[in-house]
Amino acid sequence: MFRNYFKIAWRNLWRHKLFSSINIISLAIGFSASFVIGLMVYYDLTFDKFHPDSELIYRVTTSHISNESESSNPGIPIPYIVEAKKNISGIEIASGIHVAYLQKVEEEINNKIFRNPKYVVFTDPEYFKIFSYNWLAGTPETALNAPNQLVLTKNRAEKYFPTLTLNEIIGKTLVYNDSIQTTIKGIVANFEQRTDLIFEEFLSIETSKKTNQGSNFLNPQWDSTNSGDQLFIKVSNPLVTQSIKEQMDVLAVEHRSDWEIKYNQKQSFNLQKISDLHFNGDVGIFNFSEEPADKSVMIGLGLIALFLLLLGVINFINLNTAQASQRAKEIGIRKTLGSSKKQLVFQFMGETFLLTLASAIISVAMAYWLLQVFSDFTPNGLSFSLFKDPLIIGFAVVLIILVTIFSGIYPALVLTQYKPISVLKNQVVSKTGKPALRRFLTVFQFSIAQVFIISTILVAKQIHFMMNKDMGFKTDAIANVQTPWYNNTEEKQVRFEQELKKYPEITKLARGGRTPASFGTSTTSVTYINDEGIEIQTPLQMIRGTKDYIDLYDIELLAGRTTLNDTIKELVINETYLNILGFKDPQDVIGKQVKRSDELYPIVGVVKDFNQRSLKEPINPLALVGNWDGAFFGVMHFTLATNEEISMAATIAKIETSFKSIYPEDDFQVNFMDDTVERFYNKEQSLSKLLNWAMGLSVLISCLGLLGLVIYTTERRIKEIGIRKVLGATLSQLNVLLCKEFLVLVGIAFLIATPIAYYGLTKWLNDFSFKTNLSWWIFVLSGLGMVIIALAIMSARTVSTALKNPVHSLKTE
Repeated sequence: MFRNYFKIAWRNLWRHKLFSSINIISLAIGFSASFVIGLMVYYDLTFDKFHPDSELIYRVTTSHISNESESSNPGIPIPYIVEAKKNISGIEIASGIHVAYLQKVEEEINNKIFRNPKYVVFTDPEYFKIFSYNWLAGTPETALNAPNQLVLTKNRAEKYFPTLTLNEIIGKTLVYNDSIQTTIKGIVANFEQRTDLIFEEFLSIETSKKTNQGSNFLNPQWDSTNSGDQLFIKVSNPLVTQSIKEQMDVLAVEHRSDWEIKYNQKQSFNLQKISDLHFNGDVGIFNFSEEPADKSVMIGLGLIALFLLLLGVINFINLNTAQASQRAKEIGIRKTLGSSKKQLVFQFMGETFLLTLASAIISVAMAYWLLQVFSDFTPNGLSFSLFKDPLIIGFAVVLIILVTIFSGIYPALVLTQYKPISVLKNQVVSKTGKPALRRFLTVFQFSIAQVFIISTILVAKQIHFMMNKDMGFKTDAIANVQTPWYNNTEEKQVRFEQELKKYPEITKLARGGRTPASFGTSTTSVTYINDEGIEIQTPLQMIRGTKDYIDLYDIELLAGRTTLNDTIKELVINETYLNILGFKDPQDVIGKQVKRSDELYPIVGVVKDFNQRSLKEPINPLALVGNWDGAFFGVMHFTLATNEEISMAATIAKIETSFKSIYPEDDFQVNFMDDTVERFYNKEQSLSKLLNWAMGLSVLISCLGLLGLVIYTTERRIKEIGIRKVLGATLSQLNVLLCKEFLVLVGIAFLIATPIAYYGLTKWLNDFSFKTNLSWWIFVLSGLGMVIIALAIMSARTVSTALKNPVHSLKTE
């Protein structure tokens, strides 16, 4: 019986090859998108869930609260780490980790030097009690409980000592920064599961006091938070987390500094599940971590997959119900021969299953291609392996079953409603399902496609706006080279600066800190007392540079002058800070003083506002200063000549030669300002690429469904077309007759999609401080584009039908 069902199902699919192909292609696109996006969502959701008792492990983060704002930090003041270990009830184990910034490490056998080791932390033995590592050599009981002790992962141990066994590596020495001698006490296996805890080298806490980070531990401050100082805890029960938070908040009140009281600021603490680290973009993970996953992006990707799958299901329902009358006699004969409604439904569901299974098989090949399409959204190392992960197989099976049910149940019920007597007497009334439902589904299809089209145009417009907006400073032909942080001196920096001045290809040169717009920020708190005696306390961003910095970046000076030299404590402020201070005329603020750490600093100039980060961010109050606070001043900024006769590559090679002559052991890297600006918008450009594909696929699926309905309609009305043509109907009249209903549906879809797209895109644009307009022409262009595409598809079929000789369609009458 089952063999017969499948044989008949295969014959029916083969008999209607065009409609079967449309259904298979539509569903295959939806399946492949669902597989890939489902894999991406599963990948992100499984981070750090493999730890034993993971539901009991938390990270404690800090919130800094003031009257005007609240900011979050993944770090925590060090005294709270001490308190968590001793005096806070509900905490079973507490461990502090402190991200290390070390410049070099040397192994003892061949004295080989490794520069800038990554993923290095200072921590304590409790870390290995919270997180279960597999110890390959050494024991956790004796590791990290004394100064100068070190634990390595297997990968890092084999990198440093490739010729030794793991047991032979125990007891060997690594020297950090030429002075910190450590002994290897343990080797652990790298986590094979997905984790954000990607540390490779663990140094004991006591060792940190011998580095330039040691001041954090020797003089801990209750109100000093560093994002690299983090606290992980294991609790006795998830119900005690609120109590732990309250105890820590009480400590924050008890140890509130005079500075915090004066400016009405305070600290509060939050407990974050270890499995939520991967999603907390607002707080951050670690300084070396990749971009955190974004749940809103995951939801958006999920909706795209769902909509593409729905479009395929709608095509199946529409085309199968439209064809129902063609199978009326088959159904009548089967019912006459004794087939029950249940058996007929089972047969038609079997046909649906075969078609769905074929779509799923094809979609596996398409999934590998879609992984490349979604590469900007996929994490490194993510691959589609259908037969390796049982969860992926389970997801695929469930998806096939659900699609089979939702696609096949309604057409099957429609097909089984025919009465055998009426069918066999040729008295059947065409039952093709409710036309209203088919129209609704068609409108739904094109509404989704219209939303994607409108969104794609708007996102492209916003990206064009951001990439071409004047940020308030020059970006073309400007580059910078950062000198090393470690073992660097003022004398070396000046030598490098003098070397660069020798090259005629470098037209302007300045030394300083970060660029005018960058991913990092440096902020200090300053106070201005106005004429009424009111204190205006402001977090002020600082950009450090020599007196040539403003001229090099072509930042417009509105009043006053630049700083005279690098050591005089003067400020050049921007318009935003000028307005906060209550001045309208930039000239009026010249000579005023602001206070920072009980010192007064004169304002000597005002520059026009410029964007310090991406256009998503507002312009913050800012001051351009010299090098009077001892901050890093080793970035060389320079303008390159754009003469066609000058080779950019040759110029960079000269700069590298000068760099290596002063810093022979350090890596050289040149950064171009326009590349930095472009990186601000990587996420938006990835979104634009995704929407382009989503738009293309949704329009393709919708148009395939429309083509199928038009083919069915023209075939059903072929005799009517012949009669109208004999009676004098023109080609254009016939085309309008056949296309009119579908064009109305496309128009209704546009009317539905417009307010939905307007609402969603307005919310999206609100995330940007600087944004383009949601112009009326975007909607008009989208609507006209969809109408033209639909009309072209319909006309291609209707015109070919109308051009046929009416004799062929009427000869049986």
